[in-house]
Amino acid sequence: MAGAMVRLSAYALLLSTMVLAVMAKQPYPKHPVPNNKKSKCKVEKYDKCFNSEHVCPYNCPGGDCVVDCVSCKPICKCDLPGAVCQDPRFIGGDGITFYFHGKKDHDFCLVSDSNLHINARFIGRRNQNMMRDFTWVQSIGANFDTHKLYIGALKTSTWDDSVDRLAVTIDGEPIELPLSAGAKWESNGVSITRSRNTNSITVEVEGNFKITANVVPITEEESRIHNYGITQEDCFAHLELGFKFYSLSNAVNGVLGQTYGKDYTSKVNMSAVMPVMGGTRKFLNSALFSTDCSVSRFGLEAPVTAGSEFAGLECGSSMEGRGIVCKK
Repeated sequence: MAGAMVRLSAYALLLSTMVLAVMAKQPYPKHPVPNNKKSKCKVEKYDKCFNSEHVCPYNCPGGDCVVDCVSCKPICKCDLPGAVCQDPRFIGGDGITFYFHGKKDHDFCLVSDSNLHINARFIGRRNQNMMRDFTWVQSIGANFDTHKLYIGALKTSTWDDSVDRLAVTIDGEPIELPLSAGAKWESNGVSITRSRNTNSITVEVEGNFKITANVVPITEEESRIHNYGITQEDCFAHLELGFKFYSLSNAVNGVLGQTYGKDYTSKVNMSAVMPVMGGTRKFLNSALFSTDCSVSRFGLEAPVTAGSEFAGLECGSSMEGRGIVCKK
């Protein structure tokens, strides 16, 4: 009996030693990094939530969020209809999440209508183990009326959020804004406002569209998790975008634009882990301000507007899922 107890004690000691050795090689998983960005409900009619401050969820891309005044909860900006974020992940006007990878160093039509055409320049890295590029939106070019708007992220090696890496031009003229949240430029119904001191702006064209744009890097942690292969030479600074449209027609097209059409039905495979939209060729443009993609509507006669079709959508997200739920 005593011999058995000795053998059992020796076995327990050996087992505990092995466990400690494994733990030494494989430390506990890191806890999520807290998000220090906050947001408030800004709609006064929701008196119980109005002006209440909320910390953004830790998993919001770029850390940015808005407060849903109805539920009085913070929602990641990249989970709202009209969002274009990450390895381009879109939330359509119909509330459905999908991915469009495009191709690095090429320009693709996001929205095309009679008086608005928005293209995006994709940058990226080739993944040798996959049949596609890892891609992100580096810049957008918008044609509206007789004007051209450019918003772009400047190439950056080492990221410092206190340094502004955002470039904006109207008709080729650079727009210089003071490095202060709330700084504003206005002219002929076009306004450009800094949302933060650096790397975040809101552009609004009266009666046409509103764009929020943030410049963010690919972090070392993101590169490690997704195997992006980002090096110290380039952190692939890119845009995270949010679009709101005021007067789209039912004939609107483009990767994002088509999802606002009255008769549009999504064809992406929603049961897939990553629902991908195809059609790379038909959305391809020859340059950032070109309107020569095969689905272009720019300059054509406008049918009935589709803007009101989605005006009453209320959307929410569980934060952990791949998409959102919208209802009228």
